[in-house]
Amino acid sequence: MSSDHSHSHAHGPNDAGKNIAVAFFLNFFFAIIELIGGILTNSVAILSDAFHDFGDSLSLGVAWYLQKISTKKGDSRFSYGYKRFSLLGSIFISVVLVVGSILIVAESIKRFADPQDTNAAGMVLLSILGIIVNGAAVFRLKKGRSHNEKAVLIHMMEDLLGWIAVMAGGILMHFWDLPFIDPMLSVIIAVWVLFNVYKNLSSTISIMLQEVPKDVDISDLYNDFKSIGKADSIHDLHVWTLDGESHILSVHLVMQENVTREEVQKAKESLKQIAMHRGIGHVTVEVEFCDEVSCCSYYKNPC
Repeated sequence: MSSDHSHSHAHGPNDAGKNIAVAFFLNFFFAIIELIGGILTNSVAILSDAFHDFGDSLSLGVAWYLQKISTKKGDSRFSYGYKRFSLLGSIFISVVLVVGSILIVAESIKRFADPQDTNAAGMVLLSILGIIVNGAAVFRLKKGRSHNEKAVLIHMMEDLLGWIAVMAGGILMHFWDLPFIDPMLSVIIAVWVLFNVYKNLSSTISIMLQEVPKDVDISDLYNDFKSIGKADSIHDLHVWTLDGESHILSVHLVMQENVTREEVQKAKESLKQIAMHRGIGHVTVEVEFCDEVSCCSYYKNPC
């Protein structure tokens, strides 16, 4: 019985840390501008977003820190490395977004019951700046692949849509007396955020529970591995992902009788190539032979 493993990285260095850093600084400095603008315009949408952004600046800072940690290689404590720390950042931001959205909805309901006048012209001017700043952050983050970046992107998209809504609301209220527009738009945006947080958080939790990656069909892998030359069968096949990008596979490969060392090595290389072609970069293969497979505890009692 022998084992072998290989590593492969399908893409170059990830700029996730830099992307989140950009989002953090844009978010923090613009939150200050929002707070001042919200007070001057008496807009609950702007004030809510300002306080929301101050809280999110903290979460973005934490996400940035966790993203940096996630680049560390394996050690005696975390043998697979620190990649899953980026998932903690995604979960942290998701929780903050949920709490913030609930608070915005609660404040908007109050404004429905007690409408207040707003400075429509000031709302439009501030919204233009908001669209520019948050649009720049969204453009930077839209190609991000990590769950951490996706969570940050949801936050920045929330801000971008929020400012588009503020602009639309400001224009409407400039020509018509429609004070309910401001809280109504806030509620719509909050619902959109909650929906997208749910999707991203569900995916993150699935990774933490070691679900088979969505882009991997384990049945096809099983059939491809069985067709490898001189292979008799396979068992104990497992596929999971560390962070949604770095996939891992382990399998027991049973060889036919009377195979040579070269044929075993060729079979292992074929298996690794099949896995790599399907986006799996870390492969561990344990080789067994027909006369010993019955002694394998994982063959008798699979997971």
